[in-house]
Amino acid sequence: GTGSNILSALQDLFWLLKSKAEKQLQIISVLQWVLTFLIMGIACTLILMYILCTDCWAIAALYLAWLVFDWNTPKKGGRRSQWVRNWAIWRYFRDYFPIRLVKTHNLVTTRNYIFGYHPHGIMGLGAFCNFSTEATGVSQKFPGIRPYLATLAGNFRMPILRDYLMSGGICPVNRDSIDYILSKNGSGNAIIIVVGGAAESLNCTPGKNSVTLKNRKGFVKLALRHGADLVPVYSFGENEVYKQVIFEEGSWGRWVQKKFQKHIGFAPCIFHGRGLFSSNTWGLLPYSKPITTVVGEPITIPKIDNPSQKDVDFYHSIYVDSLIKLFDKYKSKFGLPETEVLEVN
Repeated sequence: GTGSNILSALQDLFWLLKSKAEKQLQIISVLQWVLTFLIMGIACTLILMYILCTDCWAIAALYLAWLVFDWNTPKKGGRRSQWVRNWAIWRYFRDYFPIRLVKTHNLVTTRNYIFGYHPHGIMGLGAFCNFSTEATGVSQKFPGIRPYLATLAGNFRMPILRDYLMSGGICPVNRDSIDYILSKNGSGNAIIIVVGGAAESLNCTPGKNSVTLKNRKGFVKLALRHGADLVPVYSFGENEVYKQVIFEEGSWGRWVQKKFQKHIGFAPCIFHGRGLFSSNTWGLLPYSKPITTVVGEPITIPKIDNPSQKDVDFYHSIYVDSLIKLFDKYKSKFGLPETEVLEVN
């Protein structure tokens, strides 16, 4: 009896230690990604400039020469690495929240797709985990489909950061890059565009389900020009992981945010999550709230080389209706009341 009690106690201690170790690894995995999102580009640029001023300047010079040679690679589908996409760190990243990818319909490999991802949230955590890593099994759920998460083109001007982003299958959200993937890269491609962008991030806050979409029609025009099917995607919980100070329209804070958005491409947000050592303190770590990303039914789009505004408006209205139906169908399954309404701005 005593031996059994000791063995049981040791097993309990082992599982307790393992659980704590896994939690720490989850925190580390999320923290490294948050720091990458916030400072990696600037930090790598400064480090490269410093190395140029040291005895190791030849290393930095060689990298810069190769950077010039490789400059257009992000616009031509990038350079993804299945090894990087399958890193174990992304599974810890997934389990921290946790993040889940839900498939509702099959996607055929003979078509190309534009996924409209909603909402943006502060950092697009669900978009990154689901489509730039294999942590939630996107390649198994959609066999033969190559996902490309589109993000700010400015990120690809940053040394080292650009290569890190490309390794996950991330591409610039500009016309050249999207045109190349949809017209010169075969079929079975899916470009994920966070449609609301920086403007939407300014309004994200826990308990609010709203999207910036009414006047966002450029992705529909691209779909028509290439005959790429549109797929609505809604990520339940994306707005729950950070708390943000929301500035009212007309306030000085909102004016500053809009100026940054107009001239730099992103809007600075005042936000906070939990602390590194305690969930009761403020910090940069997101709160561990579930994020469930639901990929809806594809909308068949015809190929029209020069779509009229009427064509764009027609398919945009179909897309908006499909997104609302997707939200209404799954909202109660993921913790929202039946009375919750998706706000489309």
